[in-house]
Amino acid sequence: MLQHITIPRGPIELAADLHLPDRLPDDGDETAPLRAVVLSTPGSSVKEQIGANYASRLAARGIAALVFDPAHQGRSGGEPRDLEDPYRRGEDISFAIDTLSTIPGIDPDRIGVLGICAGGGYAVHTARTDHRIKAVGTVVPGDIGDSFRGFQPDGPASALDAMADARIAENRTGELTRVNWLPDTLEDAAAAGLTDIDTTQAITYYRTERGRNEHSTNRRLSRSDSLLLGYDAYHLVDQLMTQPLQVVLAGRIGNTGSYESGMRLWKLAPNPVDLLVVEGAGHYEMYDVPEYVDAAVDRLADFYSDHL
Repeated sequence: MLQHITIPRGPIELAADLHLPDRLPDDGDETAPLRAVVLSTPGSSVKEQIGANYASRLAARGIAALVFDPAHQGRSGGEPRDLEDPYRRGEDISFAIDTLSTIPGIDPDRIGVLGICAGGGYAVHTARTDHRIKAVGTVVPGDIGDSFRGFQPDGPASALDAMADARIAENRTGELTRVNWLPDTLEDAAAAGLTDIDTTQAITYYRTERGRNEHSTNRRLSRSDSLLLGYDAYHLVDQLMTQPLQVVLAGRIGNTGSYESGMRLWKLAPNPVDLLVVEGAGHYEMYDVPEYVDAAVDRLADFYSDHL
């Protein structure tokens, strides 16, 4: 069962989908409030994509799951559009919990998070200080700040200098600059010399009929990048994130850094409970390949059933 809801977030609203189980809770008591999970999705994605693949499967296993479009993206409000602010992404999760906690039939004391790709880092960063979150699940989690710092050929400090100059120029013209998350087509990627399997699979998911959604623009406001460069998703995890942790990783180690990031998180966390490596899967195959997604959700459902 799917309910379209809105999440108040100060002066704007977030567009969200609540996936509800269509069967009784595990104890068979139809009056018992449900455990629930808030999903934090990958950068550039909207709720109908990866988040829906996981939320619908969690609901089929008896766990309510809320997935939403981040502020400034998808069908959610917020200007300027296409902003990827990692701190606001974390705040979105807490606002989602505010709303979820008030929905009849949801147990506010049994709410967890599930973060996927960059959303994994956002979920972890939020769980450190929002202890209404009782369990933290991650799938191919990434620290987007660490990734962006690694992308800069002349180093992050030099990149920040260039970004400062670019923002001054933007303020003079009044025109905001947007950049691609990915090449729009496989042909564009090949022309740029990007033929590795991870880039190819990312484009195949996001930019073809396989996973494309009209509300996912594949554009990022360029002034997001200075925020991303200074972000550390795992800062103080070892001291503050006391909740039980599940990490699910893709077995084929590619160039996304999610395997390394997930293992770093696993070692940092004070309360790691379960680590699953899905053999044969690549990072982007964990988004929608049924064999791999089902394996992840089976393990996550057990984790949430035990810890929520």
